[in-house]
Amino acid sequence: MELGITTFAETYPDPLSGEKVSHGERLRQVLDEIVLAEEVGLDVFGVGEHHRPDFAASSPAVVLAAAAGRTHRIRLSPAVIILSSADPVRTFQDFATLDLVSSGRAELLVGRGSFIESFPLFGYSLADYDELFSEKLDLLLAIRDNQRVTWSGKHRPALDDQAIYPRPQQDPLPVWVGVGGTPESIVRAGTRGLPVALAIIGGNPDRFTFFADLHRRMLVESGFDPANVPLAVHAHGYIGDDPDQVADEYYPSYAVAMSTIGRERGWGPMTRQQFDMMRAPAGSLVIGDVEAVAAKIIRMREILGIQRFMLHISVGTLPHDKVMRAIELFGTKVAPIVNAL
Repeated sequence: MELGITTFAETYPDPLSGEKVSHGERLRQVLDEIVLAEEVGLDVFGVGEHHRPDFAASSPAVVLAAAAGRTHRIRLSPAVIILSSADPVRTFQDFATLDLVSSGRAELLVGRGSFIESFPLFGYSLADYDELFSEKLDLLLAIRDNQRVTWSGKHRPALDDQAIYPRPQQDPLPVWVGVGGTPESIVRAGTRGLPVALAIIGGNPDRFTFFADLHRRMLVESGFDPANVPLAVHAHGYIGDDPDQVADEYYPSYAVAMSTIGRERGWGPMTRQQFDMMRAPAGSLVIGDVEAVAAKIIRMREILGIQRFMLHISVGTLPHDKVMRAIELFGTKVAPIVNAL
């Protein structure tokens, strides 16, 4: 089973001092996190695309290319690329280039996006939210699978026997679809034979068995072998030595981040009671000491049949040394327990 880390390069204010780390400093911290993740034996690192002041990584390909120069083994992925508002040609070129400079370690994780800033920024309408992604995903796959492409659609100029370079070292370049919890997204990925990363950031992970089973069923009905098309989970979490101390350290920054997003989307503020329910054994937060975190990952593997788990530690602005310590524990302590089984 593959284990990895994701980040959005968050720069929310510190919950105690109110200070914010600069975008440049946060990106340099992310590079150090990727280097450490490789050193402790983790398999993959993902950097998400956002276009807002509280996230520093609007261009994951650039960040990951910088990481490629400092690493040798770990796989490098966005988490996610907002394909609905991106150009599939340029997206493919960016990650084919990353694949070449990293000697075949790039992946593409694409999604519709859970924030809306990129749509007006790049001239797209939210009314076309789903149609944009479906059309652009098909174009991206056509480019991945063919050196010369003839294509026409509604939201981008047509291509007429156009050659697209460079070609990646991997053939094919891995393309995953990030899914937040809509059956239509699962069906779209399954019918195209694509692996899926489920974002589980609330509720009971058991409810995602429906999506895992639907993905496998769509693969079979579309002529693909589920054994060759992996399923992943992306979840928020944190690791330390003492469960209560871990919760006390994680809650303030987590509450700032989730309450900020909640104000935009009409949720109430995050409370400690909600947080404690989420970190319970049946909750979505993968948080606690080494044994508790390993147990949650193992349980997700058992109920969902996943082949990859991605831990998102820095949801809010945690001190960098604490993030690094959690990554170290994830690779050196949690991973051996999970993989021993």
